[in-house]
Amino acid sequence: MDTLTRMRAFIDVVDAEGYSAAARKLGRSKALLSKYVKELEDELGALLLNRTTRQFSLTEAGHTYYRTASEILKEIDNLSDLVREGATDLKGRIRITVPRSFIDADIGRSLIDFSTEHPDITLEIIAEDRFVDLIEEGFDVAIRITRLEDSGMIARKLCDFGLLCFASPKLLETHGPIERPDDLVNIPCIVDTNGRYYNNWRFELPDGSSQTVAVKGPIEVNSPIASTRAAIAGLGVALIPDFVAKPKTECGELTTILADYMPKGGGIYAIYPHRRYLPAKVRRFVDFLHGWFRKNA
Repeated sequence: MDTLTRMRAFIDVVDAEGYSAAARKLGRSKALLSKYVKELEDELGALLLNRTTRQFSLTEAGHTYYRTASEILKEIDNLSDLVREGATDLKGRIRITVPRSFIDADIGRSLIDFSTEHPDITLEIIAEDRFVDLIEEGFDVAIRITRLEDSGMIARKLCDFGLLCFASPKLLETHGPIERPDDLVNIPCIVDTNGRYYNNWRFELPDGSSQTVAVKGPIEVNSPIASTRAAIAGLGVALIPDFVAKPKTECGELTTILADYMPKGGGIYAIYPHRRYLPAKVRRFVDFLHGWFRKNA
């Protein structure tokens, strides 16, 4: 039995969080997977998993081996993909992490369109708002909405985005025009707790200085989609990513306010680990997104 087979068995067991789950997923016996992992430990002379009757956990050596072994196996698989890159048949699985606001907004259609065009590629989409370590957690690509900082990853910008203030016609009729950031002090606001500024909204003044306004209101929620709905209902002014709220301005449900005071936004990026061999399917996916946003921005 070769080391790579044992290594793959160990990675599969850890990823599935147990021998039984891994056996079901792979169509192999639990005893065989346990045998492979035990042989790997004997080969290394180190315990990788702490086993109990109900669960297991990684030892310190297991954590180290898992991280490095995962990258080795990816490089091997990526090399195979690279050799096959000239083929028109792209197949396999791409594991991506995306913010919920991306998948729930109109731009989430980009992922559907990719799957429609590439039916032999499976997109495993994990929608969550936390910052994900791509290498540690085994993701191929991350979609991030951010002001990009140096992360040691490869980033391809898909489009610009900005945070803007929006209000419903109903709210503006009740409270009058909102012309300066100070006006928000006495007006209900919707606070997106996922936001960078939380309830301290930052604005840029004409003289180049910045101003922070502490806002409050009837709803605090960790979702720009829910913030948009609350704003449409007239419950308050909301600070929302433009790609989420802009469609609601086109039908008159929301109005953009204080646009001249908003800081410059960031971008939407496709980010992937810096690997020597990038799988053809991942390269095709990123190229598709880049083209999709150029066409639909």
